[in-house]
Amino acid sequence: MLSPQDQLTELVRTLETQHHVFATDPLLITEKLQGEDGKPIQKLQRRASRIDSNGAMAQVLGKIEGRIKGIMVVMSVVWCLSGFLGLFTLLQTNVVNFFYVLVCLLGFHTIMLVGWLLLTLVNRGKPSSNWFASFVSPSYLIRGKDDVTKAAVDLYERQLQHSGMRWYLGKFSHQLWLATLTGMLLAIIFLLVVRQYSFSWESTLLSDQALITLTQILGWLPSMVGFDVPDNASIVQSRLVTEAMSLSVARQWAGLLVGSLLLYGIVPRAIAWMFCALMFRRKKMRLDIKQPYYQKILNFWQRHVVDADDFKQAPAPIAPKATVSAGKKVVALLEYPSAQDNWWQSGVGTDLHDNNDVENFGIIDDREDMARLKIYLDHHPVQVLLGIHSKALPDRGTLRKLDQIASHAKDGLIVQLLGETGFSEDKSDQEGAGLELSDNKNVRDQQWQTALSARKIGLVNTDA
Repeated sequence: MLSPQDQLTELVRTLETQHHVFATDPLLITEKLQGEDGKPIQKLQRRASRIDSNGAMAQVLGKIEGRIKGIMVVMSVVWCLSGFLGLFTLLQTNVVNFFYVLVCLLGFHTIMLVGWLLLTLVNRGKPSSNWFASFVSPSYLIRGKDDVTKAAVDLYERQLQHSGMRWYLGKFSHQLWLATLTGMLLAIIFLLVVRQYSFSWESTLLSDQALITLTQILGWLPSMVGFDVPDNASIVQSRLVTEAMSLSVARQWAGLLVGSLLLYGIVPRAIAWMFCALMFRRKKMRLDIKQPYYQKILNFWQRHVVDADDFKQAPAPIAPKATVSAGKKVVALLEYPSAQDNWWQSGVGTDLHDNNDVENFGIIDDREDMARLKIYLDHHPVQVLLGIHSKALPDRGTLRKLDQIASHAKDGLIVQLLGETGFSEDKSDQEGAGLELSDNKNVRDQQWQTALSARKIGLVNTDA
């Protein structure tokens, strides 16, 4: 899995390539970060966090992560309870066949552990089938048709297909086995505390000496760490026991049973779990900043002027000065409202004393507004005065609207750039918004100057 910061960064990349509308303009954030210090990956993470200013994307990612971890916890608890109840059911008789119980405890577990070890050695470096990706698919965990949810689900599914996930799944598998063995250990300790057992063994083919040798081999490791192990006399005495045995002998067999479960079951499985955790950390998925999307941002941040004394910067394009005609005017606002009703008077008010000379079309935003304006312009030879707010970004959609209006205005199109006031009902919000955009005002004004200069559209000079 990617780290939470990298997940948010990658989610921003996915949504931005899909032209998603964010809580904060990515262009403004990118421009502000150009002068800040930090490693490339840190600045990209910082950029993603600021773009997600309302925390909506981080909340969706956190919800998916929390539900995946919740499923793992629930499954671990269920496996622990199953181990506890299984052994509790197995030890309901007072006389326990030691080797039969030991095989039930560790037989299948040992086969599975050896099988996992062999498959790991054989499939080293090869991708393994990812059943977890289909079993815990994020599309089952969270429902939503919005762009953020769909992109987040797709991001998690791509992470689940990563080659390093084999170690993540191995760690989870060992976690379930550890939960089962822990449940068995708790059951054994509980039953040995509240009940008194007699331990026996029986065999048709094996002699007493064979079972003594087998028990000594089995008890070597538990005895090294302090667990009781039956001696030769206790082993022979325990054959075919049908009634209560001495307490000292029973404790020796109980110590060997608990020690075997710990040292031959829980400890090897815990080592395998730690090995998978270390391998997953080494093979963990990392953010690929070599993608064209990230390289474009990093190249923008790395632009610096070299040998400034010899560098002659090309003059920035300037829009031509607007020529105001004497006839009737059509005034309109592009996409954003204005704080003043007669906003055009701050620019060409000396030429428009009579409001009858002005046809106010309000805000031009959607297709219906554009169609209404174009029909009017096709039948009336008037000059159009278009007010553009500083919030408006000269992107392709906005410039397309500008070109359409210019092509239908028979007496020409002139533009007036408006200020920032009047966009927030709360004064503190208004001041905060002004501070946020003030650093980029010159950049945005120059962008509009360049766009208007390329189209030879006049700009109205105003102090507003």
